[in-house]
Amino acid sequence: MAIAVNDSNFEEVVLKAEVPVLVDFWAEWCGPCKMMLPIVEEISKEFEGKLVVAKVNVDEGSAAAKYGIRNIPTILFFKNGEVADKQVGAVPKTTLISKINALL
Repeated sequence: MAIAVNDSNFEEVVLKAEVPVLVDFWAEWCGPCKMMLPIVEEISKEFEGKLVVAKVNVDEGSAAAKYGIRNIPTILFFKNGEVADKQVGAVPKTTLISKINALL
């Protein structure tokens, strides 16, 4: 399952992770975000142990502003504490898997 991340645990869960991290920036009121929810959850199960999957509600905290998130859904891919890739908007699962495989 995706881990809910906020300002208090972002550094620990995302920046200090020993494996790559997919961070889904979303909001409750965002239709395309709701479309991506099942895809993100499937990925969290399929890549368990190889990838951390985290979700950040853009209406809570400052992580979205810190990373310049202007449109949602936006997915940032972190490796070794740095942003390694980015995907803006709702996309097919295969698009995300290609980006994940490039990180692993």
